[in-house]
Amino acid sequence: MNIDNKENAENADSNDGQEKTDDTRTFVAISAKQVAEETALPQPLQEDMDLVLNMLREILKEYNPNILQKFDSLREDVIVASEEQLHVNDTDSQELSQLHTAAQRGLQEAVKMIDDTPIDDAQALARAFTTYFHLANLCEENYRVSVLTNRENAADSTAPVDQMNALSVAYKQLLDEVGPAGAQELLNKLEFHPVFTAHPTEARRKAVEGKIRRISDLLAGRRQTGGPLRQETDRKLYNEIDSLYRTSPIAVKKPTPVEEADTILDIFDNTLFQMIPRVYRRFDNWILGKKSGTVPPACPAFFHPGSWIGSDRDGNPNVTARVSRKVARKFYDHMLTTLAETTHTVGRNLTLGSKTTPPNESLRALWSRQKELSEKLTSHAEIISDKEPHRACLFVIADRLKATRERNADLMYANANEFLQDLKTVQTSLAQAGAVRSAYGPLQDLIWQVETFGFHMVEMEFRQHSLVHARALDDIREHGLHGERGSLNPMTQEVLSTFRAVGAIQKHNGRKAAGRYIISFCKSAQHVKDVYELNRLAFSNPADAPVLDVIPLFEQLEDLENSVDVLEEIIKIPEVKARLKETGNHMEVMLGYSDSSKDAGPTSATLALHRAQGRIAQWAQDHDIVLTLFHGRGGAVGRGGGPANRAVLAQPAGSVNCRFKVTEQGEIIFARYGNPILAARHVEAIASATLLQSAPSMEKINTQMTQKYSSMADTLDETSRQKYVDLLNTEDFTPWFSIVTPLTEIGLLPIGSRPAKRGLGAKSLDDLRTIPWVFSWAQARINLAAWYGLGTACEKFGDLAQLQAAYKEWPLFTTFIDNIEMSLAKTDERIALMYLDLGDREDLKKLVLDEMRLTRSWVLRIVGDQWPLEHRHILGQAIRIRSPYVDALSLTQVRALRKIRWLNDTSELSTSQTADYIYLILCTVSGVAAGLQNTG
Repeated sequence: MNIDNKENAENADSNDGQEKTDDTRTFVAISAKQVAEETALPQPLQEDMDLVLNMLREILKEYNPNILQKFDSLREDVIVASEEQLHVNDTDSQELSQLHTAAQRGLQEAVKMIDDTPIDDAQALARAFTTYFHLANLCEENYRVSVLTNRENAADSTAPVDQMNALSVAYKQLLDEVGPAGAQELLNKLEFHPVFTAHPTEARRKAVEGKIRRISDLLAGRRQTGGPLRQETDRKLYNEIDSLYRTSPIAVKKPTPVEEADTILDIFDNTLFQMIPRVYRRFDNWILGKKSGTVPPACPAFFHPGSWIGSDRDGNPNVTARVSRKVARKFYDHMLTTLAETTHTVGRNLTLGSKTTPPNESLRALWSRQKELSEKLTSHAEIISDKEPHRACLFVIADRLKATRERNADLMYANANEFLQDLKTVQTSLAQAGAVRSAYGPLQDLIWQVETFGFHMVEMEFRQHSLVHARALDDIREHGLHGERGSLNPMTQEVLSTFRAVGAIQKHNGRKAAGRYIISFCKSAQHVKDVYELNRLAFSNPADAPVLDVIPLFEQLEDLENSVDVLEEIIKIPEVKARLKETGNHMEVMLGYSDSSKDAGPTSATLALHRAQGRIAQWAQDHDIVLTLFHGRGGAVGRGGGPANRAVLAQPAGSVNCRFKVTEQGEIIFARYGNPILAARHVEAIASATLLQSAPSMEKINTQMTQKYSSMADTLDETSRQKYVDLLNTEDFTPWFSIVTPLTEIGLLPIGSRPAKRGLGAKSLDDLRTIPWVFSWAQARINLAAWYGLGTACEKFGDLAQLQAAYKEWPLFTTFIDNIEMSLAKTDERIALMYLDLGDREDLKKLVLDEMRLTRSWVLRIVGDQWPLEHRHILGQAIRIRSPYVDALSLTQVRALRKIRWLNDTSELSTSQTADYIYLILCTVSGVAAGLQNTG
């Protein structure tokens, strides 16, 4: 590529570079036409992409015509540079040679232009490309929504199953396989637990998210307008896009844990609260047909959201006991306010008269109790109590919710179940009076919402590192519980305060509001004993101690392999025995995908996790334990990411049992739950996969294929792990990694309250959190954490036919290879080389690039594609089309990294210049993340 490693002068003459020849321009134009035909997007999507691009160009012109000129020129260069990638399999060698020459020249000119652009203009360009990606993502999201809507409208309402509803399709299959009784039994057990975390993988600031949501609404409504209305919509779009472009993508400060809780409030208000009853209702509509909404519901409230926000203190000193209390109160108050407003709305519309809909004895008794509770509370409803009794009761119920939020001990509900019973009293009375549509219409939606969210909104889960517990106990033994023999360490005091916070939250918000306590890096049963002991020590009166379900988290490879032995000892602990008896032998175990992948590589981690799940499931079955496996997945493939529904179906037999629990974080929260229609489809897809995984046919496939390909898996595991570990153990690998990726700079991003290191004396790669490890490789367009070692493993195994057969037959291997192919689609060897050149290590550079080529070759042959994601038309084309734009940001990032890495060491950059380049890097990090998506 002949890209000079030395930095060009900041304001070098931009005409020094070699000009494009007319022949080259002609060839490129012809090639571009071919590419356009081959990579054409669906027309509605293409029209929206063109619209937002033209609007952005107009905004840039208003901002600074020079920036627009640079934006257009850079776009042209990177598109030309990428066209060779689109024709790598062409048979015409002469044409390919010409294209190669043109692509090299396009890349060189793009690099030269970026190098010659003043720092302020470079920042403006980075914002422009970042803005474009936000807009492009919206266009793709709106297209998916429109496709789903069109399919819905065209669906056959007389068909025996709702083909657009994955949950009903799954249930129909269960009916066919296990009969009505068996299918109903599985449905009754169905649970989906998404746990929202504050893991810092969302590179967008909150102010940007708000603008994106408004632009999305405008784009979605634009196609339904014309004439002056469309003109007004376009004016608003211009306003929002202009504001988006002029807003720095980098937040002024890191969010506090209390502020991070707004992520949940945002998706709750905009999506979850209204979406969940629609999901339940849709299933009812299919299974009950015309009776839906006139009889008791068939769909159970299977959605149970959890949260680590404000309660995950593993390595985050900003999460304190006081913070946890504040966040819990924030959720509780918001939930009660929402329920009060919703209850009042349902009541306001329940104008059924006592003559047409007479109340039953239970409703009259409820009204009497309400009057006895407070005449003041019932006074404003008294006037309608005789004529519209159901409405009157609901008004009082709504007012009691307000009193509950205000902590009025005389009027408040003790818990959500008490509130739920009042609602069901009203419902039963309506049904007995013949008003079944009122009973099982909006009132049923409200009941579903209460059954789903309670008063707590989300179930807060507390997490802490096992070493912190051990150190706290050592401190207490040395100094005495109350510091009688000296002062207790502040960390010890905070650990004890945490258990008191859990107790206070349970007492005020209900047991479901907080009760799970997760031990990260759990290596023995002693670590579980430590938590129960600290919980006892935190309270003078044992009766005040909260009820805890202590959950071991097995995350490192050795811990996964030893998990069953540790669990065998855990169930002997008295407190665990007591909880098993109280819960009907329910037990939860968490598996970490991130650290196992970072320790042993993606291939070994995938196989080790699969084996561990199988062993734990068998162990639970042997002990009659109702097991819930909690999957600690991230968004990126290197952290267990990928389509969650396919991951569920690929789990070992017996490891799901109609219960699926998984972490949702960062950009994944916004992507999966930001849009109500897409969120509903996601929930239905997960629920359907969770049901189907227990179907006999699915269990048979997973069991038989795991056995059939066990020998192949062992070879891939051993070889890939050795290859991966050898790379990490190469001398000075860690400092080299921090040089060739923006690792250090990512740590400066104000995108989360949690530090990049655990704070337990991190000195090496071992102590680095997996998020920056994965995120850094993605930014460098290498994605090493997702695939390294697989190519060598496949080469040693050598049997392509068997690998292809496994891809077709074994769900685990299919999902694994597909996820790696998606990661490879987002890599770029030309760009990766520039990052690797930042470090003076030819040996490491060769190792990485050779393995990238080898893995790509094997994956494409296994899948049968000529280029990554060829068989997934929309996704593959979308990534190929947006890649050149990502290249522009990557080249800008490399330019800034060169400055920081090389000139800063020689003190040739002033403090202000260094700050400018760091800001430029952070802008490009945000843009590349938006362009590549699922990077964390």
